[in-house]
Amino acid sequence: MDKKVGRYYQLKLKQKEIESELSELRSEIMSHCNEQGVSDLEIGRYKVRIVQQERKEYDDTKLYEALPDPGVWRMLSKADASKIAGLIKLNVITDEKVKEAYSIKQVSLLQVDKK
Repeated sequence: MDKKVGRYYQLKLKQKEIESELSELRSEIMSHCNEQGVSDLEIGRYKVRIVQQERKEYDDTKLYEALPDPGVWRMLSKADASKIAGLIKLNVITDEKVKEAYSIKQVSLLQVDKK
């Protein structure tokens, strides 16, 4: 068990290093694409694409006020977009009821594929 715990620790450290490097590279690639004014780019054997996506960001206070039943709020415990989407899909709450409780945030996703 000692070896497994040690290996887990080593992998977590490596994961942090990899995530840090990925973040730096992502930022540099996105900056390059922005400077070039492109969202699709082919570089060598790779195809780079920047995809725009909208995400809802909920305000806890407004959401609490918008929910009809405190029991529903307890099921959420905090504003979690995927849980709220699930409750809307199940018709427990309506999007109309919570529309004032969220704002739309534009997010840029980076995709890199081999040709």
